[in-house]
Amino acid sequence: MATRIPDKSVAISKARFERHMQRHEGIAWSTVLARLEASPAAFASLVKMEETGGEPDVIGQDPVTGEILFGDCSAESPAGRRSLCYDPEALDARKENKPNGSAIGMAAELGIELMTEDQYRHLQTLGAFDLKTSSWIFTPSDVRSLGGALFCDRRYGKVFVYHNGAQSYYAARGFRGVLRV
Repeated sequence: MATRIPDKSVAISKARFERHMQRHEGIAWSTVLARLEASPAAFASLVKMEETGGEPDVIGQDPVTGEILFGDCSAESPAGRRSLCYDPEALDARKENKPNGSAIGMAAELGIELMTEDQYRHLQTLGAFDLKTSSWIFTPSDVRSLGGALFCDRRYGKVFVYHNGAQSYYAARGFRGVLRV
């Protein structure tokens, strides 16, 4: 049974959807709304993305599952998700000057996933993001097992992928998430 979602939240999502049609050509708002109404948990995650500064918008549709993909489309890495190390293990390993949390941990709390490198690169085809900030991305286990983690940004008209110790954190680095609905 579908649950009614708050009109204000719907209005914010619909206005952003209509303002940026180039991000989701071929996807109708009625399809998006029906999926949101059928998934109260996903809608709650969308609201949390909004509350942490993500400005979520539809960035695609999974061709296999039909799921609608929402991504963080804020110009810079979401302000409410910065100064985080990569994951809970990195947070536990830090003995001094611990950040308030981790990107993987916060994403789980929000009910979303970190963008993959491919998703981040796709996002950058839809606009210019992270011109002053950077964003942790999902890090493959072979890199993470060696203590590292990956992040991206856009500089000089190019998208760059970098590495850092997973325990590092910076005021200008956050993470961008993806929500599947």
